[in-house]
Amino acid sequence: MQMKTTYSLIGVGIGPFNLGLAALIEPVAGVSALFFDQSESFDWHPGLMLPNATLQVPFMADLVTLADPTSKYSFLNFAKQTGRLYPFYIRENFNILRKEYNLYCQWVAKQLSNCRFGYEVTDIRFVNELYEVTVRHSKSNKPETFYAQRLALGTGTQPYIPAFIEQLPGVIHTSQYLLYKDQLQNSGSVAVIGSGQSAAEIFQDLLPATQQGLQLSWFTRSPRFYPMEYSKLTLELTSPEYVDYFYNLPEERRRKLLTKQNSLYKGINYDLINNIFDQLYEMSVDNAPLRVNIRSNMRLDQILPANEANTCDLLFTETEQQEPYRCQANYVVLATGYKYREPAFLQGIAERINRQPDGLLQVQRDYTIDVNNGEIFVLNVELHTHGFVTPDLGMGAYRNAHIINKVCGGEVYKVEKRIAFQNFGTEEPRFDYAQGSYYLKTQL
Repeated sequence: MQMKTTYSLIGVGIGPFNLGLAALIEPVAGVSALFFDQSESFDWHPGLMLPNATLQVPFMADLVTLADPTSKYSFLNFAKQTGRLYPFYIRENFNILRKEYNLYCQWVAKQLSNCRFGYEVTDIRFVNELYEVTVRHSKSNKPETFYAQRLALGTGTQPYIPAFIEQLPGVIHTSQYLLYKDQLQNSGSVAVIGSGQSAAEIFQDLLPATQQGLQLSWFTRSPRFYPMEYSKLTLELTSPEYVDYFYNLPEERRRKLLTKQNSLYKGINYDLINNIFDQLYEMSVDNAPLRVNIRSNMRLDQILPANEANTCDLLFTETEQQEPYRCQANYVVLATGYKYREPAFLQGIAERINRQPDGLLQVQRDYTIDVNNGEIFVLNVELHTHGFVTPDLGMGAYRNAHIINKVCGGEVYKVEKRIAFQNFGTEEPRFDYAQGSYYLKTQL
């Protein structure tokens, strides 16, 4: 009888978070891991890879540095190995270009033997105290079975389109922008819906086309086009102790708090807002009418199919005046964000997963969701339990360090307990003499 290979951990999905986990776990002795992704290669948000777009976090928020600054998979080592370290140094900008981050991740993925692209996970079962993972190769369509003691679910979020919006010709999500850019520029009129970073980037990218005749509109339901808050004391909310504080709040209080924190992770880069204004100002110098329509407080209620003129009708309500507003556009770009969609294969291990009364995953402080609190880890799913830092690239290495330490049963990577100058809540921090740092008794 052929012996089956059992891995310490199998990861599903290879986005930045699971790629970081793969990079950090690769050098750990005595741990075997394998990661699958149905895509043929790593490619991060290709539809939004605009030439000048940057990450909204510094380069240290790469795949590994905040867990292991000595790792060969750091962004700085990528820059060194590709001959770009000195140009990066001279540039004096901590926020790297988004397309450069994508190239960096591809560079890491190509070096890792534990990452397999072109494999779709079709089923997972719990058999004889192991997780049986069935995958299908995209080219051969041949199924294969692998076994693991633990799972890391990093299938990521999917483009979100509100249910009331029909899938109509001319209506696209921001994730498809570059695929349609030429058509948009020459369409006659475009309406961008949303007030986040992607909406602002696309609006700015299309602005030059308005001088060649494009009518460009930008609508948001928000009361203003607000910048993302990134003052230094505010940034301390992206800290282990704030995650502890948020996690220990009652469920309903966490839910309400999240609705008030949009500006912490859904706003627009401050410089980008200013650049858009400056562009508009420069375009208005000769007093020529701008082919631009920018409006806040606009709640989109319906999009009607294209008419004989090949334009969609957009029906809004102005939320403060409570008055209807109508606009027409050849194309509509929806900057409606991304949401987690549970993969179908979770049904095979449904009895192993803890859930809240509302059906959401019950994510423990150590990022586990299984009944034994140590077998199934999730990445970028825990917004409702761990707060707005969940999708933050800067917290990815922190979360992965926790996961690896849990898998290994000891401290492989040092994990900070307290980094903020301010305190959250009423509990006084205590000093851990062994770690040489302060902590709260409720911390992980």
